[in-house]
Amino acid sequence: MNESATVLERTSTINATLRLVWERIASHEGINDEMRPWLTMSAPRGVGALQLETVPVGVPLGRAWLRLFGVLPFDYDDLTIAELELGHRFHEKSTMASMRYWEHERCLVARGGSTEITDRITFVPRWGLTWA
Repeated sequence: MNESATVLERTSTINATLRLVWERIASHEGINDEMRPWLTMSAPRGVGALQLETVPVGVPLGRAWLRLFGVLPFDYDDLTIAELELGHRFHEKSTMASMRYWEHERCLVARGGSTEITDRITFVPRWGLTWA
């Protein structure tokens, strides 16, 4: 990875069981709910509705288009799920039109009846863009 990469990490607790949280974040509908109202993301062509439960690991899935306000395509994610621990963790390593390098790792941990979610995003923008 490039030394100029930016790393962002955030941990949140959701008042729902790990199973319910995983079912939501692992679905195409849940992914889009997280990004709304500003963005939505299509599934790569030929994949159908994007479901983490059924994607091949380590195989490029194709372009998932990011749409501003759910309508205007402005970027794409050449999506690859590099690692997957069903019900607990996914690790995406991709490129985007705007990013030379994009990595998103999400881990879920049961905390009683709640779920702790940790997201770690690592990215290197194209065109000399920097994150302030």
